Amino acid sequence: MTPTRDETAAETGGRARTAVVTGIGVAAPNGLGTEAWWAATLRGESGIRPLTRFDAGPYPARLAGEVPGFVDEDHVPSRLLPQTDRVTRLSLAATAEAFTDAGIDPADLPEYAAGVVTASSAGGFEFGQRELEALWSKGGNHVSAYQAFAWFYAVNSGQISIKHGLRGASGVLVSEQAGGLDAVAHARRHLSRGARLVVTGGLESAVCPWGWAAHLATGELSIREDPARAYLPFDEDADGHVVGEGGALLVLEDAESARARGARVHGTVAGCAATFDPAPGRGGPRLADAARLALADAGLTTADVDVVFADAAGRRDADRAEAEALTDLFGPYGVPVTAPKTMTGRLSAGGASLDLAAALLALRDQVVPPTTNVTRLAADCPLDLVTGAPRTGTALRTALVLARGRGGFNAATVVTAG
Repeated sequence: MTPTRDETAAETGGRARTAVVTGIGVAAPNGLGTEAWWAATLRGESGIRPLTRFDAGPYPARLAGEVPGFVDEDHVPSRLLPQTDRVTRLSLAATAEAFTDAGIDPADLPEYAAGVVTASSAGGFEFGQRELEALWSKGGNHVSAYQAFAWFYAVNSGQISIKHGLRGASGVLVSEQAGGLDAVAHARRHLSRGARLVVTGGLESAVCPWGWAAHLATGELSIREDPARAYLPFDEDADGHVVGEGGALLVLEDAESARARGARVHGTVAGCAATFDPAPGRGGPRLADAARLALADAGLTTADVDVVFADAAGRRDADRAEAEALTDLFGPYGVPVTAPKTMTGRLSAGGASLDLAAALLALRDQVVPPTTNVTRLAADCPLDLVTGAPRTGTALRTALVLARGRGGFNAATVVTAG
């Protein structure tokens, strides 16, 4: 659970700590690196294409969002290549970018002053697949010793911690698509307890046959062949989503420490909350409750929200439920809503933190990125969905980011400018 502001003050001996983002690192299907991805997002460029990382011919779903142009050796020391999955390599690259963006050399930080909290829902799936192949085709003696940890959900937190000497409180959150926001909330709690800095967020990559089998088992993937018609959240023609890889990692820092060193601040994580849906037949979805709790944590109301970054499941029933939550909060067409993940696909644990990065840059540049490909808004989704082109002309001070994870996880984060 995220501490309230009163709890935060108590944990820090009376000084309420404010959590600010000073660094962003991105690996996304429509851009490697924060500024490349953001520019592509504002241009409405999609990274959803036919799968290339394996032969998808035998599978019913054959589109994905793959991170382009990532050369492992350019980002990861050679000694780490045999012991890391692609998701860990992407995470190490995003972390390095986030530290550079924050203007921090981790080696200069006091011991135990900084930690790592990431989200994961699949771990190192491709690494695990490769070792299973070795086990069944050659025998147990051919399974890598690195299988002991390279597949594990916490591997990204561990490898980032080791690489940069971040020995403070750390961990991993497993709550599927909601994970990226839950990780940031947990990192914020570590700041409230005295940490100076936490690397947080999420990345995911399970674009391999074993991972694809798991994605297909959900029954939620679109099987359309046209990238422009496969993932259409809130559209009357929505029939599922496209899987992608990537996400974003953030440097979350105590505001006082950040300002003391003259850091550039992307924005403030002003409120966080999480709820869990009840069992079927015992009540309705609780996404709206998560949003209300996050706004209360921030000391704000729905009237303060200038834009919402939606979860955007891409299924008619889930889209309808999210639209009902948004109209309950804001009224019909009550606030601009966007889903730039229509250009990346849904990234599991990486999706929400990438939305959080987009929200921060939207506040910086005073522009709402578009939702792409949605042309016929469903009648039961009365939303002011930003489509076609970026929207400007309205002052943006506060953004609400929403996410829902498989099994009933709901998460909401409020970010403010400055």
